[in-house]
Amino acid sequence: MLRLASRTAPAWTALALAHLDEILLDHAHCEKKAAGAALTLLFQYPDRAELQAPLAALAREELAHFEAVLAELAKRGLVFRRQRASAYAGRLRSASAAREPARLVDALLCAALIEARSCERLGLLADALAEPALAAFYRALHAAEARHHALYVELACQVAPQAEVVARLAELAVHEARVLAELPALPRLHAGAGGALLHVAERAEPLEQHRVVHGRVGGLGGEPR
Repeated sequence: MLRLASRTAPAWTALALAHLDEILLDHAHCEKKAAGAALTLLFQYPDRAELQAPLAALAREELAHFEAVLAELAKRGLVFRRQRASAYAGRLRSASAAREPARLVDALLCAALIEARSCERLGLLADALAEPALAAFYRALHAAEARHHALYVELACQVAPQAEVVARLAELAVHEARVLAELPALPRLHAGAGGALLHVAERAEPLEQHRVVHGRVGGLGGEPR
C-alpha cells in the first residue's frame, strides 16, 4: 500500500508534458540511480542476509528499466547525456538517523518513498499522455514502482518492528512532502510543484497494493520473474 503526505499538483503534469524529452532523460537517470541505490545497500550491509537476494533482484530490474527508457529515448532520436539533477534525494535522506539499525531503516524507507513518488508521477503521466504506446509503457512502470515501494517497506520491517517502521514512514513522508514543496519547478520526476501538504489523517489514498515475493521482483509488465 502506497501512502504519501502530499499529492502532486496539476502544474507538475503540465510542465512534464511540455518538456517530455527532459522527463524521459531524467527518468533514465532515475532508473540507473535506483539500481545503484539497491547495490549500495547490498554492499554496505553484507551481514544482512535477508537483504541480499531481494536487493540483487531489484538492482537487475532497475537496470532493465534503465535499458527500456534508453530505448524510448532512441525512438525519439534522443541521446542519453548528463543532466542537472534535482536536489530531492539528498534532501530527503538528510533526515536519516546517524546510528544503526535506525540508519538502515531510514535508508530503506527513504528508498520506499522515492519509489512511491515515482509511482504517483508515472501514473499521472500515463493518464495524461496522448501517445498510447508511451502511456502504456508508463502504466507498466507505475505498477513496478508500487512493487518496489512495497519491497523496501517489507525489508525495513525485517530490521525493526512493524509498528516502528509504520510510524517512521509517516514521519519521513511528511519530510518528503516538505522537501518537494521547497524545490523549484523543473521538468524532473522528483522536482517541485508537488502540491500542498495533506493533513496526516487524510494522506493520499493508497495508489495500489502488491504482494512482494522474497528474492523476486516483477518484470515490466507486473508479473513476478
